[in-house]
Amino acid sequence: MESRDREPLVRKTSSSYHTFPEGTARRLDKEYLRSLHNKRLYLAVFAAVLGNFSFGFALVYPSPVIPALEAHPSPALRLDQHTAPWFGSVFTLGAAAGGLSTMLLNDCLGRKLSIMFSALPSALGYALLAGAQGLWMLLLGRVLTGYAGGVTSASIPVYISEISHPGVRGMLGACPQLMAVLGSLVLYALGLVLDWRWLAVAGEVPVLAMVLLLCFMPNSPRFLLSQGREEEALGSLCWLRGQDTDYAREYEQIKDSVRKQSRRVSCAELKDPFLYKPILISGLMRFLQQLSGVTCILVYLQPIFKKTSVILKAEYDAALVGLVRLSAVAIAAVSMDKAGRKILLFVSAGVMLVSNLTMGLYIHFEPASHNGTVANTTLASSANLPAEPTNYITLIPLLATMFFIMGYAMGWGPITWLLMSEILPLKARGVASGLCVLVSWLTAFTLTQFFLPVVNAFGLEVPFLFFAVISAGNILFTGCCVPETKGRSLEQIEAFFRTGRRSFLR
Repeated sequence: MESRDREPLVRKTSSSYHTFPEGTARRLDKEYLRSLHNKRLYLAVFAAVLGNFSFGFALVYPSPVIPALEAHPSPALRLDQHTAPWFGSVFTLGAAAGGLSTMLLNDCLGRKLSIMFSALPSALGYALLAGAQGLWMLLLGRVLTGYAGGVTSASIPVYISEISHPGVRGMLGACPQLMAVLGSLVLYALGLVLDWRWLAVAGEVPVLAMVLLLCFMPNSPRFLLSQGREEEALGSLCWLRGQDTDYAREYEQIKDSVRKQSRRVSCAELKDPFLYKPILISGLMRFLQQLSGVTCILVYLQPIFKKTSVILKAEYDAALVGLVRLSAVAIAAVSMDKAGRKILLFVSAGVMLVSNLTMGLYIHFEPASHNGTVANTTLASSANLPAEPTNYITLIPLLATMFFIMGYAMGWGPITWLLMSEILPLKARGVASGLCVLVSWLTAFTLTQFFLPVVNAFGLEVPFLFFAVISAGNILFTGCCVPETKGRSLEQIEAFFRTGRRSFLR
């Protein structure tokens, strides 16, 4: 669009997103999307999601390391049945602390600098793990890498949503989850050939690459405007969109939205549905996401397969589930901006419901002979025993778990992070995103700690039936509370919560 046409366009859209007739607005959006060929946006997203790659890498670090440390010759480093669970779960406590601190970091440093800040505890944590001489260094290393993961998981989705165009925000918003899954798979692969110390050294690589790339990336235009740095914000948006696009129109919309919001949220304002509704929706989604059981299933995946005597070796089963998870996230990434968020959430929760119900009923009604010598052992001790399948019916737990992970990765995995960054109002986005991450990881820590005692006391079917009930609740929650945000600007989404008029989302 020529520069002489740009001024009237900006003046018309500075106060409303519906000044144009609907057909004209749709045509302008299509033209704008076609002109969005600037690769710098995708480079900025890639630089940011390297933090998620590191997060996924660190999350599953104990999987190949715990067996090695349980057989370590040094008593100072040897893990037992009491210390091994803490080595695995203390990461979530660090992540909860990281989410809590992000409530301040996101608004004080900004989204980009918060992501870069996470590199410091991450690099230090990996260094402690690589050079560990005692248990305290192992646990502190896990806490620090978990803290970094909590910061990145709260900051990266917000950064991506604020720099993305509505037409590609769904696809780009799925990239954090995709990179986290990829990081986990890389850890599993490297664990086959590298010692546990060298695995920690390898974890430093994506952290350093992230910091170097982000040094050349811009801050979020919305954050810059909220700080009164208008020229920097316009330059940032120009860099992200390209000079041949009508970035000035989008800039005026963002500026108008920021102008209507105060810098800080007061206690009285929390009574406003514009604030508390999106915060409650985001927090409950993070809570329900963890209650669906994904963290427990991923952490105890191999012991669960051993307990149910899956016909394949547990190590191969875990790899298959990881590949399914990666494929499903990739499918969600390409379909999110076409199918929409809500339909994927419905499908995701439905698949998780059927999968958990199948797993729970299978374990309950399965003849004890199918479990062989494993039937009367605890879940933790069964991980060290060989599986002895006697029937091809033992493929049911593998297939049910694969479908559960596929369902989760298609919807309730990536979309909960994306929607959190989309629907939270700008004035509370930094604080509220940190609060949501805190809720998420405290829930994950609690479930992970209570999973084994519940299994040993009541049986493995009980948690799976509980997860099935939660998945049914996810379907109801999606239908009643979650708005459709496909193709809508962040300003349109804020206008919907401010006015309650669904016309802003049409």
